[in-house]
Amino acid sequence: MSAKTAAKTAKPGFVCSECGWTATKWVGRCGECQAWGTLVEAGAEPTGPRTAATRPGAAAQAIADVDAQAAAYRPTGVGEFDRVLGGGIVPGAVVLLAGEPGVGKSTLLLDVAARAADGGAKVLYVTGEESAAQVRLRAERIDALRPGLLLAAETDLGQVLGHIEAQQPDLLVVDSVQTIASAQVDGSAGGVSQVREVASALISVAKRTALPVVLVGHVTKDGAIAGPRVLEHLVDVVCQFEGDKHAQLRMVRAVKNRFGSVDEVGCFSLDERGIHGLPDPSGLFLSGGREPVAGSCVTVTLDGRRPMPIEVQALLAKTSAPQPRRATHGMDSSRVAMALAVLSARLGLDASGHDTYVSTVGGSRAQEPAVDLAIALAVVSSRRDEPLGNGLVAVGEIGLAGELRPVVGTARRLAEARRLGFTYAIVPAGSDLIGGPAAGMSVTQAPDLRSAVEAALGASRP
Repeated sequence: MSAKTAAKTAKPGFVCSECGWTATKWVGRCGECQAWGTLVEAGAEPTGPRTAATRPGAAAQAIADVDAQAAAYRPTGVGEFDRVLGGGIVPGAVVLLAGEPGVGKSTLLLDVAARAADGGAKVLYVTGEESAAQVRLRAERIDALRPGLLLAAETDLGQVLGHIEAQQPDLLVVDSVQTIASAQVDGSAGGVSQVREVASALISVAKRTALPVVLVGHVTKDGAIAGPRVLEHLVDVVCQFEGDKHAQLRMVRAVKNRFGSVDEVGCFSLDERGIHGLPDPSGLFLSGGREPVAGSCVTVTLDGRRPMPIEVQALLAKTSAPQPRRATHGMDSSRVAMALAVLSARLGLDASGHDTYVSTVGGSRAQEPAVDLAIALAVVSSRRDEPLGNGLVAVGEIGLAGELRPVVGTARRLAEARRLGFTYAIVPAGSDLIGGPAAGMSVTQAPDLRSAVEAALGASRP
């Protein structure tokens, strides 16, 4: 075989660092995972395995003999954060907290670090985005100055590992993983190779020393966690920090949790004095008005397993424009459009000459089908200028034929509504009310939208 032929058959090629996809020449975008800039040059593929068997450091043991206390939860001191984690943080666990810039990630973790230090733990807070003085000012503002809270402003991975070895902390917070870089790896901080190296090194330290680690992660403009997708696979817990910058409410939810459920959501209030957990956030989602007004209806959504009361408000204003405006805030615009279409086709409600505005109160988001009935009742109330009553709550999904469909967790939703003082509920016929509604609440099971509208307007009349 000639040298030219051998060079052709070797096919050095390129390999995607994200998914392992190979190509004979470099391209900017991976053909498998569609990631940009992840193809790196590779040599000829080996003909066999490159790793030989070695003597294990410890013999395998029976699963019943493994010490389960090594994976016991340790509360962080922030109840809402512990709720999302499943009860606390596990020794050796690596938690990734991602969210948009300015949503409050650093403030939350600084509060977590301070409360852990209050419990006697030594906490190392590594900041790569801000100077030590900036973090100190924030800590003073939120009352997080603690002797056991150590601060290091570093962007070099080697220096960070040196701080860990020197201090031997009980908890490590890194803000953020995209700002730390290793001198041994090519590429700038935040790149695919750098993020993978930083995460792998910190995870290795966490597993070897049983050190719990919390990493802050950036997100892209479409809401995905920045960096390689493998980062989410490497860590044990991935939490998403959500919230409108112009609203007080912040929510933390787990999208991955190897140690617990992903059905919980933590609620926080962010103000100039810091971030505070909200064990009972119901008041943020209700307007608090004493007198009922037209165009307002309360529903109860389920965020994971947590019932959230939400007030839906609708306003129909006359317009001479040939195309009336349809504006929504805090909910799916397609569900609002569907409710308007069903009201027009099945009840004859004419909204063609009106601009329609539908919104939620307090910056909450209502995306599930259970809010359909509340949207429809709020629109009817606004169009007829008749309030629905102060003690009414409506839960249900609307079908295109005008029928009402049951939703999951109806009994749990009504129990939360009763706790808040609501006395009358409208739900779809056939709803599962295991355990019955709370004492003092009257429930109407309506088979279709027309029956629900009649019951709601009838309840508002003296």
